[in-house]
Amino acid sequence: MLGGYMPVFSQFGNSIYASDIVQNCIDIIATEISKLQPRHIRTDGNGMQTTPRGNLNRLFKFGPNELMTTRDFLEKIIWLLYMNFNVFIYPVYTVQLREDGSEIRSYTALYPLNPYQVDYLQDPTGRLYVKMYFASGDQFTVPYSDLIHIRKRYSVNEIMGGGSNGQPDNEALLKMLRINDTVLQGIEKGIKTSMSIRGVLKIATMMDDESQRKERERFEKLMSSGDSGILPVDLKGEFTPISIDPKMVDKDTLDFLKTGVQEWFGVSLPMLARDYNDEQYQAFYESTLEPILIGLSQAFTKTIFTPRELDMGNEIVFFQRDMMYLSTAAKLNLIKTAGEQGLLSDNQKLALLGYPPLPDGNRITQSLNYVDRSIINIYQLNGANPKSGKAVKDDAEE
Repeated sequence: MLGGYMPVFSQFGNSIYASDIVQNCIDIIATEISKLQPRHIRTDGNGMQTTPRGNLNRLFKFGPNELMTTRDFLEKIIWLLYMNFNVFIYPVYTVQLREDGSEIRSYTALYPLNPYQVDYLQDPTGRLYVKMYFASGDQFTVPYSDLIHIRKRYSVNEIMGGGSNGQPDNEALLKMLRINDTVLQGIEKGIKTSMSIRGVLKIATMMDDESQRKERERFEKLMSSGDSGILPVDLKGEFTPISIDPKMVDKDTLDFLKTGVQEWFGVSLPMLARDYNDEQYQAFYESTLEPILIGLSQAFTKTIFTPRELDMGNEIVFFQRDMMYLSTAAKLNLIKTAGEQGLLSDNQKLALLGYPPLPDGNRITQSLNYVDRSIINIYQLNGANPKSGKAVKDDAEE
């Protein structure tokens, strides 16, 4: 295996993933993205969509490789993206040439990679290559155009996401997590202290160490058996209780630290608690999930298809049927209103519900209860009763 390592956990302070809040936030995002349904679709010049038959849709439906289901594949991508701010996916394919010399790619697998080091090389013609080093000691050099590269916080580095060196820039988050860890340790120690020392037993006689130990054990036994709450002490013993009042951090401070981590990842408290409404999920979807969804679609499409196939309208779309933020009633109302006006095709209605298109889904239907404003007078006159002058109601109105 290219991993070549045993799963170990680094101590907190070196990795943000030792924090339960961080792991929960990433898990929420990865779980939602894993609900996506990737599809290869083709859009013609009139905007009509079809689902071509081929190996791509088979891979997306049953599993991109022999180790993962589609859900596992998408979840792995998100975890790698948030851990490294970069994720590389290697598509395996065979090539056949057409009569005109253009190539046809037949894909057999898609693998997310986790190299510990990546070097970029360029040949004399200007073509870019990627040299990847894996923990097993293996090294591979592949053309950059053959890799699906998804980036997060793509800023100062020319090619990689993250900081200037292409690594995750988590220093600001680590500072907050260290404070949070210190606060939690202080709370733990305060609780232990308040429960450990109850008072001081003063023994008014001279005793050796062994005698003192026996006297303490006798006193502790009296304490543990004092059901009535009254503790008998002889003349040689004097018990002085100690009142310990450890100062705990207030709730607002704890909430502030936790909220700072949530804002870093764009995951609100209702999402963490799995107790959200349509509006809260809409905000989470538009601010956190939708940019990832768009990035996945563009990165897969750019790498998988040749320039000729891109010109033919081929693309990879990640349908979000199971993660739409609108309630079913709201989506149906929107489809009813727009559909009656003849604004949506059957495939567009399916897309609104998050379903892939149908082969014959380009039909557009419209309600007969509406008429063009420019001919509304003609429509009414033609439908009027010549004897009474009253409009005749159609079957739908009856």
